[in-house]
Amino acid sequence: MNTASAKEFGRVAVLMGGWSAEREISLLSGQAVFDALREQGVDAHVVDVDRQIDQRLRQEHFDREFNILHGTGGEDGVIQGVLDLMELPYTGSGVMASSLSMDKIMTKRVWHAAGLATPDFITLTAKSNWDAVVQSLGLPLVVKPACEGSSIGITRVDDASQMAEAWATAAKGGGEVLAEQWIEGEEYTVAILNDVALPAICLETPHAFYDFDAKYAAKDTHYHCPCGLPQEEEAELQRLSKQAFDFLAAKGWGRIDLMRDRDGKNWLIELNTVPGMTSHSLVPKAAAEAGMDFKSLVLEILRSSYRG
Repeated sequence: MNTASAKEFGRVAVLMGGWSAEREISLLSGQAVFDALREQGVDAHVVDVDRQIDQRLRQEHFDREFNILHGTGGEDGVIQGVLDLMELPYTGSGVMASSLSMDKIMTKRVWHAAGLATPDFITLTAKSNWDAVVQSLGLPLVVKPACEGSSIGITRVDDASQMAEAWATAAKGGGEVLAEQWIEGEEYTVAILNDVALPAICLETPHAFYDFDAKYAAKDTHYHCPCGLPQEEEAELQRLSKQAFDFLAAKGWGRIDLMRDRDGKNWLIELNTVPGMTSHSLVPKAAAEAGMDFKSLVLEILRSSYRG
């Protein structure tokens, strides 16, 4: 990338860190993004976000923001609202799509209304009848926070006696909790970049599911890209992912996570509007399979800050 092209972006703030449970992952993602931008001559600056972020952005006169904040405050419409108010361009989805996608319950309601397949679920409280939940959804099932990412607070439940503890684990963040039908099969993920679905990745882990450790620490997690599906079946996975992305009004980039059951049916799990960009992250792996290196990927995401 030449200097003239780099200058078109102006002064770029790489928003990272924040105050969510995913802060440390965001710092790793942010550093990787910052390094890639600087290597290409972009006038990028690290901004570790706190609750006075509006003051810093005003003081330092940035032209656009690369949002790589994961979780609460950065992926839920909060920072997007601040940036909209300040009329500052930013990468990724806007307020509505970010807010909807961060809330797994609302996401599933939208997909249900659109006729897209997503596992059945029940919203839980401390007073829920655990036996009734198990009878309705079957075993095993998954209990998870509605508004956390990186598989934080998720428990696979194999017996009704585990429900109370699973709910307590998921409720630690203070938000809503849901129990979700367990889909037995293979886990896939499809990245969307500027209206194009990238090659699908099949995730393989000896863990009960693709949990936090499998994502960020384990050495025995395998990422298959090409994913191993016949071309027409991978294309169907990509079409469904793009539909799911569009129904939530998402923009720019993101990652849809899915399960494919033993009968070959695809089930939507969630949309990540600010996916990870660490050494273990999935979007860079999919981009590489599509012929795009990490630096080019980062630049394409930054271009999504230009909104029509």
